[in-house]
Amino acid sequence: MTTFCPASAAEVLDTVKWAVAEETTFEIVGAGTKRGIGRPIVAEQRLDLSKLTGVTLYEPEELVLSARAGTPLADIETLIEKHGQQLAFEPMDCSSLLGTRGSGTLGGVLAANLAGPRRLKAGSARDHVLGIAAVSGRGEAFKSGGRVVKNVTGYDLSKAMAGSWGTLAVVTDVTFKVLPAAEEETTLALRGLTDEQACVVMAAAMGSSAEVSSAAHLPEGVAGSVADLGSDAATLVRVEGFGPSVKSRVELLKKLFADARHIDVRTGENSRAVWRGIRDCVPFADGTETPVWRISVAPSAGHEVALAIRQHAPATVFYDWQGGLVWLRMEGDAEASLVRQAVAKFGGGHATLLRAAEDVRASVPVFEPQPAALAALSARLRNEFDPRTILNPGRMYASA
Repeated sequence: MTTFCPASAAEVLDTVKWAVAEETTFEIVGAGTKRGIGRPIVAEQRLDLSKLTGVTLYEPEELVLSARAGTPLADIETLIEKHGQQLAFEPMDCSSLLGTRGSGTLGGVLAANLAGPRRLKAGSARDHVLGIAAVSGRGEAFKSGGRVVKNVTGYDLSKAMAGSWGTLAVVTDVTFKVLPAAEEETTLALRGLTDEQACVVMAAAMGSSAEVSSAAHLPEGVAGSVADLGSDAATLVRVEGFGPSVKSRVELLKKLFADARHIDVRTGENSRAVWRGIRDCVPFADGTETPVWRISVAPSAGHEVALAIRQHAPATVFYDWQGGLVWLRMEGDAEASLVRQAVAKFGGGHATLLRAAEDVRASVPVFEPQPAALAALSARLRNEFDPRTILNPGRMYASA
């Protein structure tokens, strides 16, 4: 296998054109932190975007940032933090869970459509991307969107790239909107609740006027692996904003939880560390390839889905409630059919096998199987962008 390392968008275009002419296939990589997600790619060549780096535009007053796709996410976050800004959708750092190095790249964030515990309030990468420049699998360069939302006319192809896992085009440049970071944040941790009790508490918090930005539940034995929370079950609620507002809303939540056995209060960096741990699935970052599922369902059904699975197979679980996620580590086989049957039984959703050994990922559907009509639409989209399937072949589905 030959690895190509283009240092400019023009070199990417030339490389893909060559691949089309030679009818060869490419695995697309940036920092490589997410290579373990998806089906194993069987490609003849590798296109490494790690040299395609650098911020090309940053206007803090306009809340907009553009950078080349291979730019490390850590560099982006360091830059915007100096200006009191953030990527509000909290993109996950997969390196701890998958045992890889680095923090990923800006292009990888878009390709995976990542988001964190603020998902229901802030959305995902798809909701924050403003524009892209890319090279399709046809060997054609194209642009979509711009520096502001108003620039998006016609089909918004930048959003089509979100969650495509590099199967449609090679993105070379990305523009995201950035937002002011909260002046203060406080996390309340209610201790000792069962999964069902936690569901009731989090629903009450989300339905209150406290404007909760994140909620999660770490059962007994799981909580201790996140920011020294201790072994008792922890039901977490985060409030963010201006100082006086945060203080007022925290007091409101304390009154709402007046019957709680015990409430811990964390502020500032102590609070942020908790939510980074949940965002990055730190409880399951154990250095193994034990199957880990990322299940997206209605938050109120999360504990029922987990119970249905655990009645038939040993598993460890925690809930990113505001992200609409159940994180599930199977203690044996991947149990794909069991997981998806449970998801379907309680109102539907989707499940992604985010970590597993390569032979497991090759033998089970890693991403949620699509209904026939949606699969046909996806195939048409793939055919328009990459008719010869030269980009990341087979990563999402065996037939594509």
